[in-house]
Amino acid sequence: MRLPNVFSDLEVLAAIFGAAIHDVDHPGVNNQYLINTSSDLALMYNDESVLENHHLAVAFKLLQINDCNVFIDLHKKTTQRLRRMIIEMVLATDMSKHMSLLADLKTMVETKKVTGTGVLVLDSYTDKIQVLQSLLHCADLSNPTKPLELYQKWVENIMEEFFKQGDTEREKGLDISPMCDRMTASVERSQVGFIDFVVHPLWETWADLVYPYCNDILDTIEQNRDWYQGRILLSPPPSIKNNNGGGGGQPETNDSISEHSENPNRSEESEDKLEEDDLF
Repeated sequence: MRLPNVFSDLEVLAAIFGAAIHDVDHPGVNNQYLINTSSDLALMYNDESVLENHHLAVAFKLLQINDCNVFIDLHKKTTQRLRRMIIEMVLATDMSKHMSLLADLKTMVETKKVTGTGVLVLDSYTDKIQVLQSLLHCADLSNPTKPLELYQKWVENIMEEFFKQGDTEREKGLDISPMCDRMTASVERSQVGFIDFVVHPLWETWADLVYPYCNDILDTIEQNRDWYQGRILLSPPPSIKNNNGGGGGQPETNDSISEHSENPNRSEESEDKLEEDDLF
């Protein structure tokens, strides 16, 4: 299945711009933290897709600065259509919408229509924006698709961001968010769970939609997953690491670790996996 000729130039522009601005001015904490602390942003956006709304607002405000409006030569109605698509795509990167987005994508795969030359047929704006939303969501969750060395660098940076949020939550007397407690969280287990529950199902479905163009990406995801799985077997449990200079703390509880049975081929490879809810 080929995507060329499926989308107009304006739709492609919306996807590129949406990808570029989808995390602009990110404060380094997640939506739930902003809601739990009654932040100004959470109050402004009524606890709904707080960060995603903020990213969009900042980006469109930047366009109002002199010489910054890259869309200035577009007609007003064209600009309105462009803005609508960008908003719909960026709001769909809210992880609380992941499961519904994935379900819709699976339905599209099951009912997809392809021309004789392999071009995907999208009959409506709704179909088109759904694919574009999924495309941006895949890109947003693409770290495990990268070569292992690059993926490891992203993991290091992201986990440190999580841990800093956990440190702040501890200081404020708040419940520490899943995977944000540097005293108990297992980086290796978090990545295996992230791939098993979120990344692989999403990219596998996307690969079905654009078959055969993402098969190599699936191979990379599985190789990276297996590397982190191997590190679980080599690394001591969090409680042992903490007792050896990690600052104390308790091991991960059964609330954040569970058996994963969705993929029987992998269930025998590891004993504990993160619960899906703990990944959001």
